[in-house]
Amino acid sequence: MIVSNLSMVKNKRKRVRKMKKKTWFANWIGRIIAVLLVMNIFISLQAYAAVTRVRRSVTVQNNAGEVTAGQVSVEQPKELRGVWFSYIDWGEMPSDKEAFKQRADQVMADIKNRGMNAVFCHVHSHSDSYGQKLKSFPLSQFMVTKTSAPDFDPFEYMLESAHKQGLSFHAWVNPYRVTNSMMRDIPDGSIVKQWMADPAKQRNVLLHEGNYYLNPSSEEVRNYLVNSIREICQNYAVDGIQFDDYFYPSLNNNDPAKSFDKPEYDASGSNIGITQWRRNNVSMLVKDVYKAVHEIRPQAVFGISPVALLSNLRSDRSYFVDIDTWMASNEYIDYIMPQLYHGFEAKTKTGILAPHAYINCLNSWIDLKRKSNSNVKLHIGLGLYRTGKDIKDGNAVSEWLRYNDILLRQVKAARETGEVSGFGIFAYQNFREAPAILELNNLQTAFTNQ
Repeated sequence: MIVSNLSMVKNKRKRVRKMKKKTWFANWIGRIIAVLLVMNIFISLQAYAAVTRVRRSVTVQNNAGEVTAGQVSVEQPKELRGVWFSYIDWGEMPSDKEAFKQRADQVMADIKNRGMNAVFCHVHSHSDSYGQKLKSFPLSQFMVTKTSAPDFDPFEYMLESAHKQGLSFHAWVNPYRVTNSMMRDIPDGSIVKQWMADPAKQRNVLLHEGNYYLNPSSEEVRNYLVNSIREICQNYAVDGIQFDDYFYPSLNNNDPAKSFDKPEYDASGSNIGITQWRRNNVSMLVKDVYKAVHEIRPQAVFGISPVALLSNLRSDRSYFVDIDTWMASNEYIDYIMPQLYHGFEAKTKTGILAPHAYINCLNSWIDLKRKSNSNVKLHIGLGLYRTGKDIKDGNAVSEWLRYNDILLRQVKAARETGEVSGFGIFAYQNFREAPAILELNNLQTAFTNQ
């Protein structure tokens, strides 16, 4: 009986030891599983953050030096898909404050429903402005609420409405354009009028073939323009700044009436040619704007939407855009969005595919990006405004009259290159045109099935 009891005790102790071993092993396995679960959750959160919008609390300093908190919607899309909202669209908005708000909300909802995620909205179109907090330039004549609701800030409301729809908001600026026949509508208090009235500064504004431009060679003009961009970034929670193709007009150095800023070049004593001198003038502005934007709003981007043909940008007669330098550097722009508004079938007078035909232009920009080993993002501007119109393109019947899926095919062709990361649609004012609606319906299939 004693032996039997001893045997039972020994067996019990063995079972206890085995159970302890099993318990220790189970605990060890449990801890490993727990660690793996935590790691998996962490990785999932990282992946989620990489593809969703991040809302960051930032500080915005206004002109009075006051710091206010603001919420900035920072889009991190795989593909930027935006539409230009021009001064023409501004002019068609209701003048009544509440009606304006309602229409603005409809605009932003419309853009979102079309599968787009950004809007490029005019803020300085003719050396004027559309925001009450912007003092560098006078309020635009196209700002329809300035008389009916003088305390209302339509630009701020447009921005807020866009962000509510999850749209990235880029402030669109024409840097050098002043106006032509509308000069009479510019208030006397405008910096443009002040410069023109001052004999020592009147060369800051140049008249060229009936149009007025700010002088790109003037350091005072350049500094003023950079500060006007700072003013936008300090007072409004914009997600980007965009310039378009209004740089130098077409010039002729041999004709004093068309030589533009040649007197400034002659007086400068520069030892470089006038073509490179003019390119440097534009590049200094672009570089300073890039720096200002990222100093004030590090999460914002600065982009430029130039004309389609690289040969035009490299011309010694107009634009004077040093595109090769911009694309090869990290100090000028975050993205380039050339306006590839022509169709696939554009032809020359001899019947061959034109240099400006869509595929030719697209390939030239792809080649430039690859040869530059560029970090600058390449987006493509597309011409919705051409749909359903008898555009002279070298064909018996215009391509734009024969198809309603041109933009869709252009998007697909661009995506196939693996180098294009966004699109801009010109312009919102065409959204309501019947032919454009058919084109948009087709385009929407590419924009919403992502």
